[in-house]
Amino acid sequence: MFIEKDDKLQAELKFKDFQEAFAFMTEVAICAERANHHPWWSNVYNTVEIHLNTHDAGNVVTQKDHDLAQEIEGLYQKYQH
Repeated sequence: MFIEKDDKLQAELKFKDFQEAFAFMTEVAICAERANHHPWWSNVYNTVEIHLNTHDAGNVVTQKDHDLAQEIEGLYQKYQH
Protein backbone atom coordinates (compact mmCIF):
# COMPACT_ATOMS: atom_id res chain seq x y z
CA MET A 1 0.00 0.00 0.00
CA PHE A 2 2.81 2.46 0.87
CA ILE A 3 5.40 3.11 -1.79
CA GLU A 4 8.78 4.75 -1.23
CA LYS A 5 9.30 7.72 -3.53
CA ASP A 6 11.12 11.04 -3.22
CA ASP A 7 12.43 10.23 0.29
CA LYS A 8 8.90 9.51 1.58
CA LEU A 9 6.61 6.58 2.18
CA GLN A 10 3.41 7.52 0.38
CA ALA A 11 -0.11 6.12 0.27
CA GLU A 12 -3.49 7.19 -1.09
CA LEU A 13 -6.30 5.44 0.78
CA LYS A 14 -9.96 5.31 -0.24
CA PHE A 15 -12.94 4.95 2.11
CA LYS A 16 -16.70 4.58 1.82
CA ASP A 17 -17.30 8.23 2.69
CA PHE A 18 -15.92 11.25 4.54
CA GLN A 19 -17.05 10.02 7.96
CA GLU A 20 -15.17 6.74 7.55
CA ALA A 21 -12.05 8.54 6.30
CA PHE A 22 -12.15 10.87 9.30
CA ALA A 23 -12.64 7.99 11.74
CA PHE A 24 -9.55 6.33 10.24
CA MET A 25 -7.56 9.56 10.59
CA THR A 26 -8.56 9.76 14.25
CA GLU A 27 -7.21 6.26 14.85
CA VAL A 28 -3.98 7.09 13.01
CA ALA A 29 -3.60 10.28 15.04
CA ILE A 30 -3.64 8.26 18.26
CA CYS A 31 -0.95 5.88 16.94
CA ALA A 32 1.16 8.76 15.62
CA GLU A 33 0.99 10.63 18.91
CA ARG A 34 1.94 7.51 20.85
CA ALA A 35 4.96 7.04 18.54
CA ASN A 36 5.74 10.78 18.60
CA HIS A 37 5.95 10.53 14.82
CA HIS A 38 3.45 12.59 12.86
CA PRO A 39 2.51 12.22 9.19
CA TRP A 40 1.97 14.84 6.55
CA TRP A 41 -1.53 14.09 5.32
CA SER A 42 -4.57 15.47 3.59
CA ASN A 43 -8.18 14.45 3.32
CA VAL A 44 -10.67 15.23 0.58
CA TYR A 45 -14.06 13.55 0.99
CA ASN A 46 -13.28 9.81 1.02
CA THR A 47 -9.57 9.95 0.19
CA VAL A 48 -6.70 10.24 2.65
CA GLU A 49 -3.20 10.89 1.32
CA ILE A 50 -0.32 10.18 3.71
CA HIS A 51 3.40 10.94 3.40
CA LEU A 52 5.87 9.72 5.99
CA ASN A 53 9.49 10.66 6.52
CA THR A 54 11.60 11.53 9.53
CA HIS A 55 12.23 15.26 9.81
CA ASP A 56 14.96 15.06 12.47
CA ALA A 57 16.89 12.55 10.31
CA GLY A 58 17.06 14.95 7.38
CA ASN A 59 13.64 14.24 5.82
CA VAL A 60 14.46 10.69 4.76
CA VAL A 61 12.66 7.40 5.35
CA THR A 62 13.70 5.64 8.56
CA GLN A 63 12.53 2.66 10.57
CA LYS A 64 10.13 4.99 12.41
CA ASP A 65 8.34 5.57 9.11
CA HIS A 66 8.18 1.89 8.27
CA ASP A 67 6.84 1.09 11.75
CA LEU A 68 4.10 3.74 11.54
CA ALA A 69 3.25 2.71 7.97
CA GLN A 70 2.76 -0.86 9.16
CA GLU A 71 0.40 0.30 11.92
CA ILE A 72 -1.51 2.46 9.43
CA GLU A 73 -1.87 -0.47 7.03
CA GLY A 74 -3.28 -2.59 9.85
CA LEU A 75 -5.83 0.10 10.73
CA TYR A 76 -6.79 0.53 7.09
CA GLN A 77 -7.66 -3.16 6.79
CA LYS A 78 -10.54 -2.64 9.25
CA TYR A 79 -12.18 -0.27 6.74
CA GLN A 80 -12.03 -2.55 3.71
CA HIS A 81 -15.47 -3.85 2.79
